[in-house]
Amino acid sequence: MAETLSEEEQDELRKELAKVEEEIQTLSQVLAAKEKHLAEIKRKLGINSLQELRQNITKSWQDVTSTTAYKKTSETLSQAGQKASAAFSTVGSVITKKFEDVRLQAFSHSFSIRSIQHSISMPIMRNSPTFKSFEEKVENLKSKVGGSKPSGGDFGDVLNSAANASATETIAEQTQEDTH
Repeated sequence: MAETLSEEEQDELRKELAKVEEEIQTLSQVLAAKEKHLAEIKRKLGINSLQELRQNITKSWQDVTSTTAYKKTSETLSQAGQKASAAFSTVGSVITKKFEDVRLQAFSHSFSIRSIQHSISMPIMRNSPTFKSFEEKVENLKSKVGGSKPSGGDFGDVLNSAANASATETIAEQTQEDTH
């Protein structure tokens, strides 16, 4: 481009360039003086950077909350929260009711549950490997300490008689409660 301009045009542009650079320098000095004056006024008013930031955030938040998009979103979320709260309340009530039903049912059927549990668990327990191992160890210990088996029977017989006695006591207690 410099080749197509005449010397006179180039001189004119150089003068204009110098003038614009001088104006920029002057404006920079004026801006620096204005910023210094602004800082002095804020200092006298007791406004510090933190307060200024807080004011800017508050103003920005007010601008955001006044938008239509924010208002619609807020309303939708509020409605969703209310519906979720109602749903959780309903689920909580149903669960509480079920727990109460189960508790009452277990209490009213405690006798039958105990006898069913007892009749089911004893044979299963007696045939388990852990129980067999325990029974063998007790028999071995008995034979080392006391010699041969006493005439009262083996460990299983003793356990069965204890279980039967326990079941008989439970039935007797239940019968007494029913008659009173």
